[in-house]
Amino acid sequence: MKPVDFSRREFVRTLSAATLGALGAGYPRAVWAGDETEKLAATADTVVVLWMGGGMAATETFDPKRYTAFEAGMDPNRVLSTFPSAPTAVDGIRFSAGLEKIGKVMDRGTLIRSYTAGDLGFILHSKHQYQWHTGYAPPQSVACPHIAAMISRTLGPRDPAVPAFINIGQRFDGGESEELKAFTTGGFLGSEFGPFNVPFPDSARDTVLPPDGMTPSRFENRDRFFRRLLEASPIGQLGSDHQRDSLLRSLDNAHRLLSSPAAKAFDLTQEKPETVAKYVPGGWDFSRKLDAAFTRDGNYEKANLQRFGLGCLLARRLVEAGARYIEVTTEYIPFLNWDTHEHGHEKLTNMKLSIDGAVAQLVLDLEERGLLDRTLIVLASEFSRDMMMEGKPDKPIKDQVPDPDKIETLTHYGMHRHFTDAGCVLMFGGGVKRGHVHGVTAEERPCRTLKDRVVIEDLHASIYRAMGISSRLAYEIEKRPFYVTRDGSGKPIAPLFSKPV
Repeated sequence: MKPVDFSRREFVRTLSAATLGALGAGYPRAVWAGDETEKLAATADTVVVLWMGGGMAATETFDPKRYTAFEAGMDPNRVLSTFPSAPTAVDGIRFSAGLEKIGKVMDRGTLIRSYTAGDLGFILHSKHQYQWHTGYAPPQSVACPHIAAMISRTLGPRDPAVPAFINIGQRFDGGESEELKAFTTGGFLGSEFGPFNVPFPDSARDTVLPPDGMTPSRFENRDRFFRRLLEASPIGQLGSDHQRDSLLRSLDNAHRLLSSPAAKAFDLTQEKPETVAKYVPGGWDFSRKLDAAFTRDGNYEKANLQRFGLGCLLARRLVEAGARYIEVTTEYIPFLNWDTHEHGHEKLTNMKLSIDGAVAQLVLDLEERGLLDRTLIVLASEFSRDMMMEGKPDKPIKDQVPDPDKIETLTHYGMHRHFTDAGCVLMFGGGVKRGHVHGVTAEERPCRTLKDRVVIEDLHASIYRAMGISSRLAYEIEKRPFYVTRDGSGKPIAPLFSKPV
C-alpha cells in the first residue's frame, strides 16, 4: 500500500480514533501463522533499548566518512562528516571522534550500518518513531502495541514485582507529545503491558513511593476508592471487560512494586559516587533535582548530559532486579538533541559526550556481573541525517531545511536533513556476534545502503528471535490477526547472531 502523506493534525486524529477503538477490544488471543508448536531457544532474557530520538547522523557517529574541517565559505557538497574518525577495539572498524569509549567495547558488539527507514511520505519524526517502536507505519485502525508490550504479553515479567516495560527519560509535555504517547503504550493488549514511566532517573526512587505525607493506610484507602470508582463510573464502563480488567491488573502490579524489596533498584543514591561518575560526565549530586534544571535555556544541554547517564545506570540496576524491557532515551524534543536542524556539529559534540561513557559503562558493568550474554542492548534512532539530501536518493522528499550555497558559520556545519536510506544500529550481548559489522554504505554522497539492507520488520524479528519469540506470532484483535512483525513477514537476520538461528 502506498504511504499516505498526512499532516500532524491528521496523524493525531487517526491515533486518537485507534486508541478509542482499543478500549472496546476484547481479550487478544494468541494465534499463529505456521506451526503453533514452534519453540525457539532464547539467547536473551532482557532487552535494553538506548533510543537516540531525533535522527542520529550515521556519518557523524558509527559510519564515519571523509572528514572535512570547517572553513568559512566552504561548499556544503564537500561535507560528509564534520568529525575525524577514530579507531575502535576491532581492526578495520572506525567510529566518529567523540565515541572512543564505545569504540573500546566494540569487540563485544555488532554494528548494523544498513538500517533503512520506511517510506512514510513527508518526514515527521513521530511517524518514524511510531513505526520503529511498533513495527507498523501509521495510521492504523487499531492501537498498535509497543514492541515492549508485545514482549511483556508473550513472555510475562522476569520478576512479578518489577515492571516488565520501563521507559526512562522521555517526558510527554513537549512537541509532538500526543504522537509519542500514542505508541508508548500497551495498545490493544491492555494497560498492564504499558510502560512504567520514569522521566527523571535521579528521582526514580520517588516513583515507587507513596506521595510525601501519605500514610500507608491512607494510600490503601485511596487505592480502594479508585477501584470502586473505576468499576462503577461511566468511565469504567467505557471499555471492554478485558481493557477494564487489564487496568485493574496494572494497579495490582504497581501496588506489588511499592511493597516489594525490588523497589530499591530504583534508588540511585545507593550507588557510590565513583560509579555514578563513570556514567555521568562530572558525576551527580543527588541533593539536586534534574527536573529543576530542565528548561530550554542554557541549563538544558548540561542537564540532558547527566540524565542519559543516570538513565543507563538505572537500566543496569533494573536488569539486575529482573526487568524484561527497558528503554533509555536521550529524549526526543523538536530541534534539540539529535534533531539537528542547525548547529549540527556543536550539538553532536554534546550528544556524544552524553552517550559515550554511559553506553560503554553499561556494557562493561553487565559483562562484569555476568548479565551481558543474556541482555540484548540495542542503540538506535528513527533515521539518519545528511547535509544535502532529504529522504532517499530514489525517493526524495520536499526539503525542510534551507542550505546556503556557501557555509559561512558553524550554524550550517553539520548534518541537518533527514536521510532514510542508511542508518546505524549498534547491538551488544543477547547472542549477537562480537566485533562484527553488517551492511555496507557508499563512501560518497549519497551515502546509501549498498549491501545487506535491514528494514524494521527484520530488525524486530531479530529482537524477538533473541527473546525466543517467533515473528509469526500474532494476537487476534477485531477478529483478525495482528502479527508481532507486519503481516508476519519479518525474518531474523541470521548473520547478526553468534550461533545459527
